[in-house]
Amino acid sequence: MRFKTLDDWLGWLESLHPTAIELGLDRVRQVAGNLPELSSLQTDRKAKVVAIAGTNGKGSCIAILENLCIAAGQSVGAYTSPHLLHYSERIRINGQSASDAQIMSAFEHIDAARGETSLTYFEFGTLAALLIFVRAGVDNLLLEVGLGGRLDAVNMVDSDIAVVTSVDLDHQDWLGNDRETIGREKAGIFRNHKHAICVDPDPPASLLTIAGDSRVDLLLGGRDISWVAEDNSWTWCGLGHDAQLLEWQDLPLPRLPLPSVAAALQAFELLGNSVSAESLTEVLKSTTLPGRCQQLQYRGKDVTLDVAHNPAAAAYLAERLRASSQGKTLAVFAVMADKDYESMLRALAPVVDRWFLGGLPGNPRAANPTELLHSLQALGDQGRSCDTVATAFAEALEAAREGDRVLVVGSFYTVAAVLAMVDSEK
Repeated sequence: MRFKTLDDWLGWLESLHPTAIELGLDRVRQVAGNLPELSSLQTDRKAKVVAIAGTNGKGSCIAILENLCIAAGQSVGAYTSPHLLHYSERIRINGQSASDAQIMSAFEHIDAARGETSLTYFEFGTLAALLIFVRAGVDNLLLEVGLGGRLDAVNMVDSDIAVVTSVDLDHQDWLGNDRETIGREKAGIFRNHKHAICVDPDPPASLLTIAGDSRVDLLLGGRDISWVAEDNSWTWCGLGHDAQLLEWQDLPLPRLPLPSVAAALQAFELLGNSVSAESLTEVLKSTTLPGRCQQLQYRGKDVTLDVAHNPAAAAYLAERLRASSQGKTLAVFAVMADKDYESMLRALAPVVDRWFLGGLPGNPRAANPTELLHSLQALGDQGRSCDTVATAFAEALEAAREGDRVLVVGSFYTVAAVLAMVDSEK
Protein backbone atom coordinates (compact mmCIF):
# COMPACT_ATOMS: atom_id res chain seq x y z
CA MET A 1 0.00 0.00 0.00
CA ARG A 2 1.28 3.45 -0.93
CA PHE A 3 0.46 4.95 2.50
CA LYS A 4 -0.25 3.52 5.93
CA THR A 5 -2.71 6.12 7.22
CA LEU A 6 -5.79 7.76 5.76
CA ASP A 7 -4.39 11.21 6.51
CA ASP A 8 -1.32 10.44 4.42
CA TRP A 9 -3.51 9.26 1.55
CA LEU A 10 -5.62 12.41 1.72
CA GLY A 11 -2.58 14.68 1.86
CA TRP A 12 -1.26 13.00 -1.27
CA LEU A 13 -4.63 13.26 -3.05
CA GLU A 14 -4.75 17.00 -2.43
CA SER A 15 -1.65 17.44 -4.59
CA LEU A 16 -2.13 14.62 -7.09
CA HIS A 17 -4.01 16.63 -9.72
CA PRO A 18 -2.81 19.98 -11.12
CA THR A 19 -6.10 21.68 -10.14
CA ALA A 20 -8.52 21.10 -7.28
CA ILE A 21 -11.47 21.04 -9.69
CA GLU A 22 -11.56 19.79 -13.26
CA LEU A 23 -15.06 19.05 -14.47
CA GLY A 24 -15.47 16.24 -16.99
CA LEU A 25 -16.18 12.53 -17.04
CA ASP A 26 -13.54 11.14 -19.41
CA ARG A 27 -10.77 10.53 -16.88
CA VAL A 28 -12.93 9.15 -14.10
CA ARG A 29 -14.80 6.87 -16.52
CA GLN A 30 -11.50 5.59 -17.88
CA VAL A 31 -10.31 4.62 -14.41
CA ALA A 32 -13.70 3.14 -13.50
CA GLY A 33 -13.41 0.97 -16.60
CA ASN A 34 -10.21 -0.50 -15.14
CA LEU A 35 -12.03 -1.51 -11.93
CA PRO A 36 -13.97 -4.72 -12.68
CA GLU A 37 -15.92 -4.44 -9.43
CA LEU A 38 -17.64 -1.31 -10.73
CA SER A 39 -18.93 -2.98 -13.88
CA SER A 40 -22.02 -4.10 -11.95
CA LEU A 41 -23.10 -0.45 -11.69
CA GLN A 42 -23.70 -0.36 -15.42
CA THR A 43 -24.73 -3.94 -16.26
CA ASP A 44 -27.15 -6.23 -14.41
CA ARG A 45 -27.39 -3.73 -11.58
CA LYS A 46 -29.58 -4.82 -8.70
CA ALA A 47 -29.09 -1.75 -6.54
CA LYS A 48 -31.16 1.39 -7.08
CA VAL A 49 -29.27 4.66 -7.58
CA VAL A 50 -30.53 8.09 -6.58
CA ALA A 51 -28.46 11.11 -7.66
CA ILE A 52 -29.09 14.36 -5.78
CA ALA A 53 -28.06 17.76 -7.17
CA GLY A 54 -28.92 21.26 -6.06
CA THR A 55 -27.45 24.54 -4.90
CA ASN A 56 -28.68 23.92 -1.35
CA GLY A 57 -30.50 21.15 0.49
CA LYS A 58 -28.76 18.09 -0.96
CA GLY A 59 -27.40 16.77 2.32
CA SER A 60 -30.76 17.19 4.04
CA CYS A 61 -32.52 15.25 1.29
CA ILE A 62 -30.01 12.41 1.56
CA ALA A 63 -30.20 12.28 5.37
CA ILE A 64 -33.98 11.78 5.34
CA LEU A 65 -33.93 9.32 2.44
CA GLU A 66 -31.10 7.36 4.04
CA ASN A 67 -33.02 6.94 7.30
CA LEU A 68 -36.25 6.06 5.50
CA CYS A 69 -34.47 3.26 3.64
CA ILE A 70 -33.01 1.95 6.90
CA ALA A 71 -36.44 2.09 8.56
CA ALA A 72 -37.85 0.08 5.66
CA GLY A 73 -35.23 -2.64 6.14
CA GLN A 74 -33.27 -1.66 3.03
CA SER A 75 -29.48 -1.38 3.09
CA VAL A 76 -28.19 1.96 1.86
CA GLY A 77 -24.92 3.61 0.94
CA ALA A 78 -24.75 7.42 1.12
CA TYR A 79 -22.02 9.53 -0.46
CA THR A 80 -21.93 13.21 0.51
CA SER A 81 -19.47 16.07 0.52
CA PRO A 82 -17.74 17.94 1.94
CA HIS A 83 -17.08 16.60 5.42
CA LEU A 84 -16.86 18.61 8.62
CA LEU A 85 -14.35 16.84 10.85
CA HIS A 86 -13.52 13.42 9.41
CA TYR A 87 -13.23 12.32 5.79
CA SER A 88 -15.14 9.13 6.58
CA GLU A 89 -18.29 11.24 7.06
CA ARG A 90 -18.52 11.29 3.26
CA ILE A 91 -19.07 7.54 2.89
CA ARG A 92 -21.75 5.87 5.00
CA ILE A 93 -23.32 2.41 4.98
CA ASN A 94 -26.60 2.14 6.86
CA GLY A 95 -25.86 5.39 8.63
CA GLN A 96 -22.36 4.39 9.79
CA SER A 97 -19.19 5.96 8.43
CA ALA A 98 -16.85 3.72 6.47
CA SER A 99 -13.71 2.68 8.32
CA ASP A 100 -10.28 4.05 7.48
CA ALA A 101 -9.30 0.53 6.40
CA GLN A 102 -12.19 0.32 3.93
CA ILE A 103 -11.36 3.70 2.45
CA MET A 104 -7.63 3.00 2.18
CA SER A 105 -8.29 -0.35 0.53
CA ALA A 106 -10.46 1.38 -2.06
CA PHE A 107 -7.82 4.08 -2.59
CA GLU A 108 -5.18 1.41 -3.14
CA HIS A 109 -7.22 -0.34 -5.84
CA ILE A 110 -8.01 2.96 -7.58
CA ASP A 111 -4.35 3.98 -7.50
CA ALA A 112 -3.35 0.69 -9.13
CA ALA A 113 -6.11 0.97 -11.75
CA ARG A 114 -5.50 4.58 -12.80
CA GLY A 115 -2.07 4.06 -14.36
CA GLU A 116 -0.88 7.45 -15.56
CA THR A 117 -4.34 9.01 -15.36
CA SER A 118 -4.54 11.88 -12.88
CA LEU A 119 -7.65 12.26 -10.74
CA THR A 120 -8.89 15.08 -8.55
CA TYR A 121 -9.46 14.65 -4.82
CA PHE A 122 -13.23 14.45 -5.42
CA GLU A 123 -12.95 12.00 -8.31
CA PHE A 124 -10.76 9.68 -6.26
CA GLY A 125 -13.25 9.86 -3.40
CA THR A 126 -16.23 9.20 -5.67
CA LEU A 127 -14.66 6.04 -7.07
CA ALA A 128 -13.76 4.93 -3.53
CA ALA A 129 -17.35 5.38 -2.35
CA LEU A 130 -18.67 3.36 -5.28
CA LEU A 131 -16.19 0.56 -4.63
CA ILE A 132 -17.13 0.42 -0.96
CA PHE A 133 -20.85 0.35 -1.72
CA VAL A 134 -20.49 -2.38 -4.35
CA ARG A 135 -18.38 -4.48 -2.00
CA ALA A 136 -21.04 -4.07 0.71
CA GLY A 137 -23.82 -5.09 -1.70
CA VAL A 138 -26.18 -2.30 -0.62
CA ASP A 139 -29.74 -2.14 -1.96
CA ASN A 140 -29.67 1.64 -2.55
CA LEU A 141 -26.95 4.12 -3.50
CA LEU A 142 -27.55 7.78 -2.64
CA LEU A 143 -25.01 9.94 -4.45
CA GLU A 144 -24.66 13.66 -3.82
CA VAL A 145 -23.44 15.68 -6.78
CA GLY A 146 -20.38 17.67 -5.79
CA LEU A 147 -20.58 20.51 -8.29
CA GLY A 148 -23.23 21.17 -10.93
CA GLY A 149 -24.34 17.85 -12.34
CA ARG A 150 -23.65 17.22 -16.02
CA LEU A 151 -19.86 17.03 -15.67
CA ASP A 152 -19.61 15.97 -12.02
CA ALA A 153 -17.91 12.63 -11.30
CA VAL A 154 -21.11 11.26 -9.72
CA ASN A 155 -22.81 11.55 -13.11
CA MET A 156 -20.76 8.68 -14.54
CA VAL A 157 -23.34 6.39 -12.90
CA ASP A 158 -26.79 6.27 -14.50
CA SER A 159 -29.34 7.00 -11.80
CA ASP A 160 -32.78 5.49 -11.47
CA ILE A 161 -34.04 8.65 -9.81
CA ALA A 162 -32.54 12.13 -10.17
CA VAL A 163 -33.34 14.85 -7.64
CA VAL A 164 -32.74 18.60 -7.92
CA THR A 165 -33.40 20.29 -4.60
CA SER A 166 -32.81 23.91 -5.62
CA VAL A 167 -31.28 26.06 -8.34
CA ASP A 168 -29.57 29.29 -7.37
CA LEU A 169 -26.35 31.23 -7.89
CA ASP A 170 -23.20 29.60 -6.54
CA HIS A 171 -19.91 28.42 -8.07
CA GLN A 172 -20.52 30.82 -10.97
CA ASP A 173 -16.95 30.45 -12.21
CA TRP A 174 -17.76 26.84 -13.03
CA LEU A 175 -21.50 26.73 -13.62
CA GLY A 176 -22.49 30.09 -15.10
CA ASN A 177 -23.86 33.42 -13.96
CA ASP A 178 -27.60 32.86 -14.26
CA ARG A 179 -30.17 30.30 -13.12
CA GLU A 180 -30.92 29.13 -16.65
CA THR A 181 -27.32 28.11 -17.28
CA ILE A 182 -26.98 26.56 -13.84
CA GLY A 183 -30.29 24.72 -14.24
CA ARG A 184 -29.03 23.23 -17.48
CA GLU A 185 -25.96 21.88 -15.70
CA LYS A 186 -27.99 20.34 -12.88
CA ALA A 187 -30.46 18.76 -15.31
CA GLY A 188 -27.49 16.91 -16.76
CA ILE A 189 -28.11 14.16 -14.18
CA PHE A 190 -31.51 13.33 -15.75
CA ARG A 191 -31.75 10.06 -17.65
CA ASN A 192 -34.05 9.15 -20.52
CA HIS A 193 -37.33 7.58 -19.43
CA LYS A 194 -36.30 7.64 -15.77
CA HIS A 195 -37.82 9.45 -12.82
CA ALA A 196 -36.69 12.96 -11.88
CA ILE A 197 -37.78 15.24 -9.05
CA CYS A 198 -37.34 19.00 -8.78
CA VAL A 199 -38.61 20.86 -5.72
CA ASP A 200 -37.27 24.29 -6.60
CA PRO A 201 -40.33 26.60 -6.45
CA ASP A 202 -39.34 28.25 -9.73
CA PRO A 203 -37.56 25.66 -11.89
CA PRO A 204 -35.55 27.21 -14.73
CA ALA A 205 -36.97 26.78 -18.22
CA SER A 206 -33.69 25.14 -19.23
CA LEU A 207 -34.26 22.33 -16.73
CA LEU A 208 -37.82 21.79 -17.95
CA THR A 209 -36.68 21.75 -21.56
CA ILE A 210 -34.02 19.12 -20.93
CA ALA A 211 -36.54 17.01 -19.03
CA GLY A 212 -38.94 17.20 -21.95
CA ASP A 213 -36.30 16.47 -24.58
CA SER A 214 -35.09 13.45 -22.58
CA ARG A 215 -38.64 12.22 -21.96
CA VAL A 216 -37.94 12.26 -18.26
CA ASP A 217 -40.79 11.45 -15.91
CA LEU A 218 -40.43 14.76 -14.04
CA LEU A 219 -42.27 15.42 -10.79
CA LEU A 220 -42.34 19.07 -9.78
CA GLY A 221 -42.83 20.67 -6.41
CA GLY A 222 -46.06 22.63 -6.36
CA ARG A 223 -47.51 20.59 -9.20
CA ASP A 224 -46.97 16.89 -8.47
CA ILE A 225 -45.54 17.16 -4.96
CA SER A 226 -46.77 19.49 -2.25
CA TRP A 227 -45.90 20.25 1.34
CA VAL A 228 -48.00 22.49 3.56
CA ALA A 229 -46.81 23.41 7.04
CA GLU A 230 -49.08 24.40 9.88
CA ASP A 231 -48.19 25.37 13.46
CA ASN A 232 -46.85 22.04 14.66
CA SER A 233 -47.35 19.67 11.74
CA TRP A 234 -47.32 19.43 7.98
CA THR A 235 -48.94 17.51 5.14
CA TRP A 236 -47.14 15.90 2.21
CA CYS A 237 -48.80 14.92 -1.07
CA GLY A 238 -47.14 13.09 -3.94
CA LEU A 239 -47.21 9.94 -6.03
CA GLY A 240 -46.88 6.42 -4.70
CA HIS A 241 -44.73 3.87 -6.50
CA ASP A 242 -47.92 2.59 -8.14
CA ALA A 243 -48.51 6.09 -9.60
CA GLN A 244 -51.50 6.63 -7.30
CA LEU A 245 -51.93 9.86 -5.36
CA LEU A 246 -50.57 9.57 -1.85
CA GLU A 247 -50.99 11.84 1.15
CA TRP A 248 -49.40 11.87 4.60
CA GLN A 249 -51.12 14.14 7.11
CA ASP A 250 -50.23 15.45 10.58
CA LEU A 251 -46.53 14.77 10.13
CA PRO A 252 -44.13 16.20 12.74
CA LEU A 253 -42.17 19.18 11.49
CA PRO A 254 -38.61 18.06 10.73
CA ARG A 255 -35.47 19.96 11.69
CA LEU A 256 -34.37 20.07 8.05
CA PRO A 257 -35.73 22.14 5.11
CA LEU A 258 -39.22 21.00 4.08
CA PRO A 259 -38.58 21.04 0.29
CA SER A 260 -35.63 18.66 0.71
CA VAL A 261 -37.66 16.43 3.03
CA ALA A 262 -40.56 16.42 0.58
CA ALA A 263 -38.21 15.41 -2.23
CA ALA A 264 -36.80 12.60 -0.08
CA LEU A 265 -40.30 11.26 0.63
CA GLN A 266 -41.11 11.26 -3.07
CA ALA A 267 -37.86 9.52 -3.99
CA PHE A 268 -38.49 6.93 -1.29
CA GLU A 269 -41.90 6.14 -2.77
CA LEU A 270 -40.47 5.87 -6.29
CA LEU A 271 -37.92 3.35 -5.01
CA GLY A 272 -40.89 1.07 -4.32
CA ASN A 273 -40.38 0.96 -0.58
CA SER A 274 -42.94 1.37 2.16
CA VAL A 275 -42.78 2.48 5.75
CA SER A 276 -45.27 2.60 8.60
CA ALA A 277 -46.69 5.88 9.88
CA GLU A 278 -44.86 5.28 13.15
CA SER A 279 -41.51 4.78 11.42
CA LEU A 280 -42.00 7.82 9.21
CA THR A 281 -42.84 9.93 12.24
CA GLU A 282 -39.73 8.73 14.04
CA VAL A 283 -37.49 9.46 11.04
CA LEU A 284 -38.85 12.99 10.73
CA LYS A 285 -38.45 13.65 14.44
CA SER A 286 -34.98 12.21 14.85
CA THR A 287 -33.11 13.06 11.64
CA THR A 288 -30.62 15.87 12.07
CA LEU A 289 -27.55 16.92 10.15
CA PRO A 290 -24.42 18.48 11.65
CA GLY A 291 -24.05 22.09 10.65
CA ARG A 292 -27.62 22.54 9.45
CA CYS A 293 -29.24 24.86 11.99
CA GLN A 294 -27.52 22.64 14.55
CA GLN A 295 -28.14 23.74 18.11
CA LEU A 296 -25.96 22.95 21.10
CA GLN A 297 -24.91 24.24 24.49
CA TYR A 298 -21.27 25.22 24.97
CA ARG A 299 -19.89 26.75 28.13
CA GLY A 300 -23.42 27.58 29.21
CA LYS A 301 -24.25 29.47 26.01
CA ASP A 302 -26.74 28.64 23.23
CA VAL A 303 -24.91 28.05 19.95
CA THR A 304 -26.39 27.58 16.47
CA LEU A 305 -24.16 26.26 13.67
CA ASP A 306 -25.06 26.49 9.99
CA VAL A 307 -22.93 25.87 6.91
CA ALA A 308 -24.89 28.36 4.76
CA HIS A 309 -22.33 29.59 2.24
CA ASN A 310 -24.29 31.39 -0.48
CA PRO A 311 -26.97 34.11 -0.53
CA ALA A 312 -29.92 31.73 -0.96
CA ALA A 313 -28.85 29.60 2.01
CA ALA A 314 -28.23 32.72 4.10
CA ALA A 315 -31.71 34.04 3.29
CA TYR A 316 -33.27 30.71 4.28
CA LEU A 317 -31.31 30.68 7.52
CA ALA A 318 -32.44 34.24 8.30
CA GLU A 319 -36.05 33.11 7.97
CA ARG A 320 -35.43 30.23 10.37
CA LEU A 321 -33.76 32.53 12.89
CA ARG A 322 -36.47 35.17 12.60
CA ALA A 323 -39.14 32.60 13.40
CA SER A 324 -37.47 31.48 16.62
CA SER A 325 -37.92 33.35 19.87
CA GLN A 326 -34.54 34.43 21.23
CA GLY A 327 -32.59 37.28 22.78
CA LYS A 328 -29.78 38.87 20.81
CA THR A 329 -27.98 37.03 18.02
CA LEU A 330 -24.20 37.31 17.96
CA ALA A 331 -22.83 36.05 14.64
CA VAL A 332 -19.43 34.48 14.05
CA PHE A 333 -18.92 34.80 10.31
CA ALA A 334 -16.12 33.48 8.07
CA VAL A 335 -16.49 32.74 4.39
CA MET A 336 -14.63 31.91 1.22
CA ALA A 337 -13.44 34.90 -0.80
CA ASP A 338 -15.03 33.62 -4.01
CA LYS A 339 -18.52 33.71 -2.49
CA ASP A 340 -20.97 36.60 -2.74
CA TYR A 341 -20.46 37.40 0.92
CA GLU A 342 -21.86 40.92 0.61
CA SER A 343 -25.26 39.45 -0.29
CA MET A 344 -24.90 36.90 2.52
CA LEU A 345 -24.20 39.67 5.04
CA ARG A 346 -27.16 41.65 3.69
CA ALA A 347 -29.48 38.65 4.07
CA LEU A 348 -28.40 37.94 7.65
CA ALA A 349 -28.03 41.53 8.89
CA PRO A 350 -31.70 41.99 9.93
CA VAL A 351 -31.46 39.06 12.39
CA VAL A 352 -27.94 39.71 13.71
CA ASP A 353 -27.29 42.13 16.57
CA ARG A 354 -23.50 41.86 16.77
CA TRP A 355 -20.91 40.58 14.29
CA PHE A 356 -17.61 38.81 14.96
CA LEU A 357 -15.75 38.32 11.69
CA GLY A 358 -13.13 35.59 11.67
CA GLY A 359 -10.28 34.44 9.49
CA LEU A 360 -9.31 30.91 8.49
CA PRO A 361 -5.48 30.87 8.49
CA GLY A 362 -4.03 28.23 6.22
CA ASN A 363 -7.04 28.27 3.90
CA PRO A 364 -6.01 30.15 0.75
CA ARG A 365 -9.65 30.51 -0.35
CA ALA A 366 -10.82 32.24 2.84
CA ALA A 367 -11.86 35.89 2.82
CA ASN A 368 -9.80 38.34 4.85
CA PRO A 369 -11.78 39.38 7.95
CA THR A 370 -10.77 43.00 7.42
CA GLU A 371 -12.36 42.89 3.96
CA LEU A 372 -15.47 41.38 5.51
CA LEU A 373 -15.60 44.25 7.99
CA HIS A 374 -15.40 46.78 5.14
CA SER A 375 -18.33 45.07 3.42
CA LEU A 376 -20.30 45.07 6.65
CA GLN A 377 -19.61 48.77 7.20
CA ALA A 378 -20.76 49.50 3.64
CA LEU A 379 -24.11 48.03 4.67
CA GLY A 380 -24.22 50.46 7.59
CA ASP A 381 -23.36 47.84 10.21
CA GLN A 382 -20.41 47.36 12.54
CA GLY A 383 -18.50 44.35 13.80
CA ARG A 384 -15.32 42.96 15.31
CA SER A 385 -12.55 41.72 13.03
CA CYS A 386 -10.63 38.72 14.43
CA ASP A 387 -7.66 36.82 13.03
CA THR A 388 -9.27 33.42 13.50
CA VAL A 389 -12.70 31.84 13.84
CA ALA A 390 -11.59 30.50 17.22
CA THR A 391 -10.92 34.04 18.48
CA ALA A 392 -14.18 35.34 17.03
CA PHE A 393 -16.10 32.50 18.67
CA ALA A 394 -14.42 33.07 22.04
CA GLU A 395 -15.26 36.78 21.93
CA ALA A 396 -18.86 36.11 20.92
CA LEU A 397 -19.27 33.64 23.78
CA GLU A 398 -17.87 36.20 26.21
CA ALA A 399 -20.25 38.89 24.96
CA ALA A 400 -23.36 36.67 24.97
CA ARG A 401 -25.76 37.06 27.88
CA GLU A 402 -28.48 34.75 29.16
CA GLY A 403 -31.10 34.26 26.45
CA ASP A 404 -28.73 35.26 23.63
CA ARG A 405 -27.50 32.89 20.96
CA VAL A 406 -24.18 32.65 19.20
CA LEU A 407 -24.58 31.94 15.50
CA VAL A 408 -21.66 30.34 13.61
CA VAL A 409 -22.10 30.62 9.84
CA GLY A 410 -20.45 31.15 6.46
CA SER A 411 -18.89 27.88 5.32
CA PHE A 412 -18.21 24.26 6.18
CA TYR A 413 -14.74 25.37 7.30
CA THR A 414 -16.23 27.90 9.72
CA VAL A 415 -18.52 25.37 11.35
CA ALA A 416 -15.78 22.71 11.39
CA ALA A 417 -13.42 25.05 13.25
CA VAL A 418 -15.98 25.54 16.03
CA LEU A 419 -17.05 21.89 16.14
CA ALA A 420 -13.39 20.92 16.58
CA MET A 421 -13.19 23.25 19.59
CA VAL A 422 -16.38 21.81 21.07
CA ASP A 423 -15.27 18.20 20.47
CA SER A 424 -11.87 18.82 22.07
CA GLU A 425 -13.56 19.59 25.39
CA LYS A 426 -15.83 16.54 25.47
